Amino acid sequence: MIATGDFWNSRLTMNSEEAIFYQWEQLEKTRCIDNFRIAAGLKEGFREGYFFADSDAYKWLDAASRILAHHPDPKLMALVDSFIELLSKAQCDDGYLYTYNQIHFGSSRWQNLQIEHELYCMGHLIEAGVSHFEATAKDTLLKIVRRTADLLVAEFMEASPLFTDGHEEIEIALIRLSRCTGTHDYFELARRFLARRGKIQNFAGHFLAQLLRSAGRMNTVAALRKKYFHEHPDHTAFSLPGHNQHEIPRFTALRLALSAFRGEYLQQHKPLAQQMVPVGHAVRFTYLQTAAAMLARDEKDRSDLPRLTKVWEHMVARRMYVTGGIGALPLIEGFGRDYELDPVTAYAETCAALGSMLWANEMNLLTGEPRYADLYEWQLYNAASVGIGLDGRSYFYNNPLACRGGLERQGWYDIPCCPSNLSRAWASLQDNALITKNGKTIINQYIPGEYRLEPGVKVSLTTSMPWSGEIAINFTMKEPKEMECTFRIPAWADAYKVTLNQVEYRLKTVENLSPEIDSAVGLHFEKARYVSFVAQIQDGDCITLTLSMPIRLRLQDKRVKGCGGMVALSRGPLVYCLESIDNQADIFSAKIDPHSFTCRFEPDWLRGTMVITGRATTGEVYTWIPYLLWGNRGRTQMTVFFNLSQ
Repeated sequence: MIATGDFWNSRLTMNSEEAIFYQWEQLEKTRCIDNFRIAAGLKEGFREGYFFADSDAYKWLDAASRILAHHPDPKLMALVDSFIELLSKAQCDDGYLYTYNQIHFGSSRWQNLQIEHELYCMGHLIEAGVSHFEATAKDTLLKIVRRTADLLVAEFMEASPLFTDGHEEIEIALIRLSRCTGTHDYFELARRFLARRGKIQNFAGHFLAQLLRSAGRMNTVAALRKKYFHEHPDHTAFSLPGHNQHEIPRFTALRLALSAFRGEYLQQHKPLAQQMVPVGHAVRFTYLQTAAAMLARDEKDRSDLPRLTKVWEHMVARRMYVTGGIGALPLIEGFGRDYELDPVTAYAETCAALGSMLWANEMNLLTGEPRYADLYEWQLYNAASVGIGLDGRSYFYNNPLACRGGLERQGWYDIPCCPSNLSRAWASLQDNALITKNGKTIINQYIPGEYRLEPGVKVSLTTSMPWSGEIAINFTMKEPKEMECTFRIPAWADAYKVTLNQVEYRLKTVENLSPEIDSAVGLHFEKARYVSFVAQIQDGDCITLTLSMPIRLRLQDKRVKGCGGMVALSRGPLVYCLESIDNQADIFSAKIDPHSFTCRFEPDWLRGTMVITGRATTGEVYTWIPYLLWGNRGRTQMTVFFNLSQ
């Protein structure tokens, strides 16, 4: 195995020992946690942040709980326990918990569900409760979230379609809570929320009414804030961090308005069964599809599978960047038209990639097809992990694929939805790596760690991924046993080899019936396949899987806006980019000899990374780094795309 550093262990350690505590500090600094203290009557002050700010604290709690499942830490546990106690004091007797209304509007509830993220916030609270129970077996938070869920069942089980949330999330949360507790009412409410979607009569009129009412409420809050600071001159003046930076194409504001009033922005334009094309806000869209896939799996009802498959294939082929990023348009924070994938104005929000990973994982569990696990891996390495800096204290919100300057990683944002969302995804990687059922083990993701396959059988997985393709699996077991292991061979690997105790082993390829997808960005996840390994295994045995890692050029369809006819460079699961800090020549005009590429590992670059070099027709040597690492050395220019010499 090549000694190229421990990619995932170092990052997961950073996540659990650095990032999660830094995020808490920022939530305190921006007064998000104080909102709960004010709601609980424990502190005087003025509520700060957007109406959906509660969700940022809940995602932190979710991430912290998932971290505790693998890395018990007394300091983190104490923070979690103290926050749970605070939530118990802030929660109303009937289970309601939404500080925006509780502090500013008293008994007002459920007034602007399409706008104000009330159920979205409660969904993230419920998810945190499930994660905390699964990690600790304590029911302190679970009791809180069950009171909230019981309130939702009472309020919405028989409600009209008007009472569906504008930002999907509650559906995922209720299904997870149903799985955790066995309470069918939670599952049934999630099913009804999905069934009601897209059935609001005169949606534009209802949306306009809620938009105006919500704007009036925000004006009321602004006036109250002004009055509060006038009456409390000793109260520290406060402002949130800045907004994320992005370039906005012409007419995007108009397109947002049209998308919103037609219902597409919130996936309210059609009943779910008729939604065949990815539209609207990308995070909302992926959360909706994730819930639909979860519902299908739990109900053992595959009637929605053809639609789920079609809309996924449409997204991958025509509305997804080569990095796996989705959401081409700022303001809309979501999908444009087919092939509208401009690299400069790309929004490609970190949270959208994470939502797509959730969906891909559920589709893999529903269908057993390796292409979904392949997309999960591609987005994990590229579209999602680019969102956090090497220090664990700097972030990207949106992730363009070309930048001529002006975009820098920030320590925090006024809407900090991505940092904790990414932390909770990283904390769950080992949970999504292996599937074990009926005596068979499927290894979907090559994430290092200790795994329990079945009683008496444990494995330790180590790997040099993503720098090289060696994966070693060492068995610890009490007695020999015949075992069947299935490995995912990624689409990016054109060759592989498996050995058992250094003796090469012949594998059986599992039939893959995934159809060819005509991808505009040169990605073909349907080429992923499973191979099966059956052998008598005993304690101390080692299986080694070696995957080839060729350098690939990903040609962009000429219809792709802004980079049609150009190529992107990848090696293994990583997309690469040119950063101006590494190249004296103009990175946007490079014409590269396609036969000139070489790669080498640089232990002192960016804490250890594989770099690729190539030669231009004019003689200059260009250097590429992994896209996920760009922006870690200050303000810089960057591009994923370049031209080849003829």
